[in-house]
Amino acid sequence: MTTPRDWDAATYERLSAPIAAMGVDVLDRLELRGSETVLDAGCGTGKVTRVLCERLPRGRVIAVDAAPSMVAQARALLPGSVDVRQADLRSLSLREPVDAILSTATFHWIADHDALFASLYAALRPGGRLVAQCGGEGNVEEIKDAGFAAAAEDPFAEHLAGWPGDWHFPSVAATERRLRAAGFADVWCWRTRLEVDPGDRAGYLRAICLGSFLERLPEDLREPFMAAALARLPDPLTIHYVRLNILARRPGVPPPVI
Repeated sequence: MTTPRDWDAATYERLSAPIAAMGVDVLDRLELRGSETVLDAGCGTGKVTRVLCERLPRGRVIAVDAAPSMVAQARALLPGSVDVRQADLRSLSLREPVDAILSTATFHWIADHDALFASLYAALRPGGRLVAQCGGEGNVEEIKDAGFAAAAEDPFAEHLAGWPGDWHFPSVAATERRLRAAGFADVWCWRTRLEVDPGDRAGYLRAICLGSFLERLPEDLREPFMAAALARLPDPLTIHYVRLNILARRPGVPPPVI
């Protein structure tokens, strides 16, 4: 397995309001009684996790992220009742299965969705629900194009030539096939489009969209790379998000929730 990307968690916490707003919209699709155990699969710094906690006054939240900096930030910002763990979602190991899994803005950073969905299926109780959203086919296309165009230039090409990127923006059809192959039922996937003004154009792209390019460059080439990528993008910038929405269920009768 490839090593998951780490992040500048403090900057992400400052600039990720648009992503958190999308995440709360996804959370609204998860009907809760308030006493369930829910896994937040890819919690980041915990913005959406905090809202999830409010909806589970008698329940339990397990928040997982692969990035050490995100886990540290989430532990500092979330209530002590939240079980925050550093773990790879492709090989997740829980002592007991959960009633539901929520995931926002995470799956597109994981290349192997077959392993991902098999792992999440195993983590759910019978009847447990998966409610998720990630980047879908066509997501942030102009940002990708600007990043790879800059990467092809000297002096960046020495470090980035041939690198395919670490995004994985799948289609609706491919995702539905993978979910069913993993054992999920009641599978429903669809795309939505959203335009976002990132505000701090350079900061947002540096921390979120182009961070994977930067971490592969020497320190002295990072700012020149950002300048080369930004020169290919409009100012002010509108980011065109294409989100892949996922609803699925593990077959079986769930145990009663008290």
